[in-house]
Amino acid sequence: MADSAILLIHCPDQPGLVALVTEFVHKNRGNILNLDQHVDHHLQHFFMRVEWDMTDFLIPAEKINEYFSTLIGSAYDMKWTLKFTKRKPRMALFVSKASHCLYDILQRYGTGEFNCEIPAIVSNHEQLKYIAERFEIPFYHIPITKDTKSAQEAKTKELLNELEVDFIVLARYMQILSDDFCSNFNHRVINIHHSFLPAFKGARPYHSAFTRGVKLIGATSHYVTADLDEGPIIAQDVARVSHRDGIDDLKRVGKDVEKRVLSRAIYLQLQHRVLPFGNRTVIFN
Repeated sequence: MADSAILLIHCPDQPGLVALVTEFVHKNRGNILNLDQHVDHHLQHFFMRVEWDMTDFLIPAEKINEYFSTLIGSAYDMKWTLKFTKRKPRMALFVSKASHCLYDILQRYGTGEFNCEIPAIVSNHEQLKYIAERFEIPFYHIPITKDTKSAQEAKTKELLNELEVDFIVLARYMQILSDDFCSNFNHRVINIHHSFLPAFKGARPYHSAFTRGVKLIGATSHYVTADLDEGPIIAQDVARVSHRDGIDDLKRVGKDVEKRVLSRAIYLQLQHRVLPFGNRTVIFN
């Protein structure tokens, strides 16, 4: 596995920011592998992703944040996160009864497309336990009712912390997470919404789409926030349909789009290419 460091940076825009960051890497014998930057001229804000080889880097990994803050970050009002490719991210999967997204994720994981560890599959039902067993991944059945929601979420948080989970994927997990849970895992819970947000919200989007005679079926993957289905969007896609397609056809096409969009969002997260900013994201390709 490559041994590289990745900085995701944003700050008020001003001249020379790219030079400052690249000089920091160069002076400490880092070889830059990838660099992408963007300026939002409307907001006058700067965004950057830089990755460099750690092989001969002079600053120890555990000291990079401190050095970067002292030399550049604090002086230029930068906000940043530092990631290392040598460490595999730990991803937990939350599911209910639908299996299509779970199967797709585990197939990509099994073939090495997703370079991560999956320490847990958590579900409020037991129907998909056999899939977890097939892939030899621990399955945790944590049923939730209106009366037990708070206690069960506390149990879930304890489990996730114990397993050192980096982020969570809601692979058609049909429970609304509490505000407290969302704040504890800010920008660390990825959901797939079976609709092209913001249209056709609710429990029966395909019926609404059918009634409206839509010509596109979409799906949206986003970070989960306290505002239901309003979190920063990571990935979206659509598929064309026609008047010949019934509700079952829309569901079939929709499931395929859901798998594709959620997998795209997971890949971007694993590659540390998503920079949340307000209720938006900057995606570095």
